[in-house]
Amino acid sequence: MKLRWFVVLVVLLAGCSSKPKYDYRNPPYNPTVPVQRAMQWMPISQKAGAAWGLDPKFITAIIAVESGGNPNVVSKSGAVGLMQLKPSTAGREVYRYMGWKGDPSVSELKNPERNISMGTAYFSILEHGVLAGIKDPEVMQYALVTSYVNGAGALLRTFSSDRKKAIEEINDMDKEEFFDHIVKNHPSPQAPRYIWKVQKAMDAID
Repeated sequence: MKLRWFVVLVVLLAGCSSKPKYDYRNPPYNPTVPVQRAMQWMPISQKAGAAWGLDPKFITAIIAVESGGNPNVVSKSGAVGLMQLKPSTAGREVYRYMGWKGDPSVSELKNPERNISMGTAYFSILEHGVLAGIKDPEVMQYALVTSYVNGAGALLRTFSSDRKKAIEEINDMDKEEFFDHIVKNHPSPQAPRYIWKVQKAMDAID
């Protein structure tokens, strides 16, 4: 009798451990309206995408998810504008990359052209910097999204504390395997939900 209950307990625990800790699809997300609002900035997104080697459709999806297309929104954490850039983090990093001093101002980041240009530049910095070496373009896109919202370091540490080994492990995955890894291993529930929302937004763009 005790053995039977032990077997049942093991099976139950195994079943629980294989399930995600949360459902990244809740609450539901309808991208239709935010995508429509983000589409008004497509000419700027196309220009920035050409300058930094990023798909304008991807930029538009980020705008839809981050700000709903509102250039004046400021989050509780101080992220500003269409692509929700923080002056002292992503903004500063872009400034340093461009050889500029200081941080961008809030008013500068509320300017749609400046915000999209700097947000797109930041994605390029991630892609050709800490995430360099990821071969699959679709996996790279997921890695960029995760790094944008929760940091590249947090992402890579879910694979290995050694950057090179982390990149090697990522390169053994397709985008579905990468996403499943994020669902199961990333410490922030925001990470898989963000990937999911961006993908839904991209699918809604004509």
